[in-house]
Amino acid sequence: MGNRNRALLEVIVLDALDAVAAEASGADRIELVSDIAADGIIPAPGTFASVRAAVDIPVRVMLRLTGRFTAGDARDIERLVRATQVLRAAGADEFVLGFLDVYGNPDLVTVERLVAEIDDCRWTFHRAIDRAADRDTLRKHVADLPGLDTFLTAGSPAGVDQGLPVVLAEAARQGEPGYEARLMVGGGLRLDHLPALRAGGIDAFHIGSAARPAGWATPVDPEAVREWRRVLDAA
Repeated sequence: MGNRNRALLEVIVLDALDAVAAEASGADRIELVSDIAADGIIPAPGTFASVRAAVDIPVRVMLRLTGRFTAGDARDIERLVRATQVLRAAGADEFVLGFLDVYGNPDLVTVERLVAEIDDCRWTFHRAIDRAADRDTLRKHVADLPGLDTFLTAGSPAGVDQGLPVVLAEAARQGEPGYEARLMVGGGLRLDHLPALRAGGIDAFHIGSAARPAGWATPVDPEAVREWRRVLDAA
């Protein structure tokens, strides 16, 4: 990203075809997941390898086995750790993760275990924050974990429409303890949300459905991504 003022546009991709379309249309980074019906889970190592070979932009890999925001039992966690090790060995060097306990508190044991496995790589704490019992407490508990550089949030489990005031309030606290990491907005994000978000100082945006106007059964639409790039660059 040659222009330091350029807003970051991250696009969810499922395979190399998606990744190539996203990069060619102006995405700065991709989030690689599988099984979007489960809200995006860990991809196969072979899929990662094909995506990594197909594009030059950063690839952030989802680390979770199900669409839930809890990690599961001890066996589930061990499965996730092993899958993470395989992806790391395949060359994955940026990740997306985040887990809560059954009470909505950050599951620090699981998160710290995975952070140790990814070996100081950069990572995003994903939208588990939108289900947290206390967002501020979660931020402060995970803020100093190695490699954390982004929080992905809609401000609400229901999406940006309902969460807009929350993300703007958090953006206003940027730089305070727990608020040092970049705030990236995603989850029901639309182009008409961008003026308020950009005016609030937010400079990172995450799209999935918006990159596929015809639905998830279709690949990333280059024209849709290009329109997001155009609007962000004009802001």
